[in-house]
This record gives sequence, structure tokens and C-alpha cells, in this order.
Amino acid sequence: MLMRTDTFREFDRFAQQALGTLVSGTRSRPTAIPMDAYRNDEEFVVAFDLPGVAPDAIELNVERNLLTVRAERRPPHLGENARAQVSERPLGAFSRQIFLGDGLDTDRIEASHENGVLAVRIPVREQAKPRRVTITSGTAGSQQKVINA
Repeated sequence: MLMRTDTFREFDRFAQQALGTLVSGTRSRPTAIPMDAYRNDEEFVVAFDLPGVAPDAIELNVERNLLTVRAERRPPHLGENARAQVSERPLGAFSRQIFLGDGLDTDRIEASHENGVLAVRIPVREQAKPRRVTITSGTAGSQQKVINA
């Protein structure tokens, strides 16, 4: 149900992981959000890792079959006399776009945020769910066979 077609974003993410971010802490370009996705019979679930991001700093949009997540991790308020000693956690804008298949009901998407994970649940359309098909033989009154589609 998930279609991945953004080759350049995948290459960019790979280069970022291999080379690291060249300029640490900048807000010039959104960083890709790590995610997991799975499907069961009833729904498709995508979990985005957003540790340290407040729910009000997350934007979730769906346009046709394109799901877009944008978030921003802001620097903490340290106080007047505080000086950062180590700053390794990335700050700034994060984004991720995924293409959703036609078998998903994008009108009934639900999202929740807990423990730094944004969980997006998208129901599977009835037409896309597995169903049983009955096969009958050509003669009337014959035995019927049932198979799973």
C-alpha cells in the first residue's frame, strides 16, 4: 500500500547518514524523519520518530494520495547564564512525504503522538481487504469449492 518513488530523497538520506551533517544545527534544509510502516487486514500504520518535538510543532497533511509530515525541534530555553557544553541533538525542520496506495481510505486518517512517536493510522478500503471467493461448477446442484483470494 506504500509506494516509494522519491529516489533523490532516499539518496540524500543515505548521503546524510554516510557523511553526517556538514553544518550541525542549521535550519536551512529539512531532515528526513525516520519511520516504520506496517499493514494488517484493517489498517496501514506509519510510525514517525520525533523525539523532543512537541505535538503543536507537528504538521500532518494529506493531499490526494500524498501524506506529508513536517515538524520542528526548537532549541531549549537554557536561561541567561547557561552555555551549551555539548549539542549533538539535531534542531530545526524535519519532513517526510510518502505516497499512499489507492486501497487506503485517506478520508478517515487518525494520528496520535506519544513518547516522541507520531503514529498515523489509515484504514484499508473495503475493496482492498482480503475476501473469500466462492467457485461453483458449471452444472446445477454440483458441489461448491471455497478458496481464499
